Amino acid sequence: MDAVKTVVVALGGNAITRENQEGNIYEQFLNTRQSLEGVLELTELGHRVLITHGNGPQIGNELIRVEEAVKLVPTLPLGVLVGDTQGGMGYMIEQCLQNVLHDRGIEREVACMITQMEVDRADPAFKNPTKFVGPFYTREKAEELQRERGWAIKEDKGRGYRRVVPSPLPKEVIEGNIIRMLLDSGVVVIAAGGG
Repeated sequence: MDAVKTVVVALGGNAITRENQEGNIYEQFLNTRQSLEGVLELTELGHRVLITHGNGPQIGNELIRVEEAVKLVPTLPLGVLVGDTQGGMGYMIEQCLQNVLHDRGIEREVACMITQMEVDRADPAFKNPTKFVGPFYTREKAEELQRERGWAIKEDKGRGYRRVVPSPLPKEVIEGNIIRMLLDSGVVVIAAGGG
C-alpha cells in the first residue's frame, strides 16, 4: 500500500441538492449516497479523509424558513444557520458513509464536526456579497424580493437570479487541532461545511 495520505474531499452543496430537483430530504440523501462513491476507495486504502461540503441551496432554504416564520418565532443570524446546515448535512453524509462502510465490512469511524472560521471583520466580502444561496428566481421575482425584503440578488450565470450573502476568506479553522487529532486517529471527519 502507498503511504497514508490526508485527502480532502469537497462536496458541493449543488451535488446534494441538484438543479431542477425539489430538494426534499429524500433527494438529498440519494444524492449524498451517490456523491460518496469516490470516498469509499480512499477509506479502503486507509487514507486520512476529511470531507467538506458546500451549502448554497441548503442555506438558501434555511434563510427562506427564517423569513417565512418571522411572525411566529425569533429570527436566526446567518452564522447560526450555517451551523444548522453543517449539522444536518453532516448527519446525512455521516449516516450514508457509515452505512456503506458497514455494508462493505470496512471498520472506520466517521464523525461530523460543526466548524467555525475566523474571518477579518474588514473583509470586503461583507460589503459585496457574492455567495449564491437558495433557489433561482425570475428577474421580476428577484426585483420584488430586493424591494420587499432588502435581499442582495445577482444573476447566476444566465440561469436566473439568486440571493447572495457575504463569503469572507477564512483566516483560521477554530477547531483545526481537534480535526487533526481525529484524522490522525483514523476517523473520517466531516468538517468546514458551508465555507
